[in-house]
Amino acid sequence: MRRNHPKRRQNTDVATRPDRPETQRFSRREEEGGPVWLWGTHAVMAALANPARRFHTLLATENAAQKLPAGRLSPQIVTAKEIDQRLPPGAVHQGIALRADPLEEAVLEDVIAAGATRIAVLDQVSDPHNLGAIFRSAAAFGFTGLVLQTRNAPPITGVVAKSAAGAIESVTEIRAVNIARALEELGEAGFHTVGLAGESARPLDQAVKGAAKVAIVLGAEGPGLRPAVAKACAELARIPIAAEMESLNVSNAAAIAFYEASRGSFPAT
Repeated sequence: MRRNHPKRRQNTDVATRPDRPETQRFSRREEEGGPVWLWGTHAVMAALANPARRFHTLLATENAAQKLPAGRLSPQIVTAKEIDQRLPPGAVHQGIALRADPLEEAVLEDVIAAGATRIAVLDQVSDPHNLGAIFRSAAAFGFTGLVLQTRNAPPITGVVAKSAAGAIESVTEIRAVNIARALEELGEAGFHTVGLAGESARPLDQAVKGAAKVAIVLGAEGPGLRPAVAKACAELARIPIAAEMESLNVSNAAAIAFYEASRGSFPAT
């Protein structure tokens, strides 16, 4: 699969580094494309299991280190307070944090060529917690790619990774300069592109029924889909909800839409 960035170097063994972590602290202004901190059990374990990741530093408390599998990187044993000092305020790290290079973004045409049948498209969804939750729902319901705008969409930070509970390792991040053009490309590839819009009269279950390939399009909370993006969708659909409620949180709407678009794909248990 063709990527936007040059091939990354193979992972190096850093087990010989000193027992204490480096003094570099968290910065909100990480160098673009440079290493990022991931934290929390699910996010870190999933990253460690991903052969596409290149690691720099693994920090763990004594208790957390006991849960780590033997593998590519030996942890530096530290206190929880020392981990706190390297992460953003309030980060719930569960005694473990990993500094790693970000995953490479994919090209939409390559994801399509690889056989994807379920793709999510986000139009200016900017909250990192919502973005992480959407990644998590995408992984749960068989959506293998997530299209984000090159601008006006957050980078995949530790906050996103923590909210995604490891899903950023399995759902491919795709960046597009123009969301409307990306929808055209999906349509040309046989995807039925369905935008969520509360004003639509078409129920979501009817919009996705029988479609072999589906792209679910979600807009930012409040403004929703931009006019050009809504126009580029094959159709707009709504999730029926009680009249007392005006709308759903975008990550909740995504989970419902992903389930509806994929429920026929899962065997009965």
